[in-house]
Amino acid sequence: MILELQRATHATLQVLAAELVDLDLTPSELNALGNLADGAARTVSQLGAAVGSRPTTLTGVLDRLERRGLITRSPRPGDRRAVLIELTADGAHTAAQIHRTLRAVEKRALTDLPPDSLASARAVLQALTELGT
Repeated sequence: MILELQRATHATLQVLAAELVDLDLTPSELNALGNLADGAARTVSQLGAAVGSRPTTLTGVLDRLERRGLITRSPRPGDRRAVLIELTADGAHTAAQIHRTLRAVEKRALTDLPPDSLASARAVLQALTELGT
């Protein structure tokens, strides 16, 4: 099952890269913005957990997104050691486009599957995700 998951991830990333080519973002940048699409501010640690990456690895992604004016980073109120990440107006627009594309790709890929299969697949993915925590 792990190899199938890796193949599915690779295929999905290729489709997303093709559909979002005009954004000129890496898969890691797409992932970060997609996870910020709800508009909620997050600390670097929280975003790292959401995207499946260590905060130190995420730093380069955040540097690029900040340079492009898609996010801001600021000290978290009450805890100056923590950095809070928020979308800019341009970032919110871009993240919404990514979110719409993710949902459209998911719908195309999964529309013919029965709901119980989707629930089982989500349970498997959750179990595999929890290996890293």
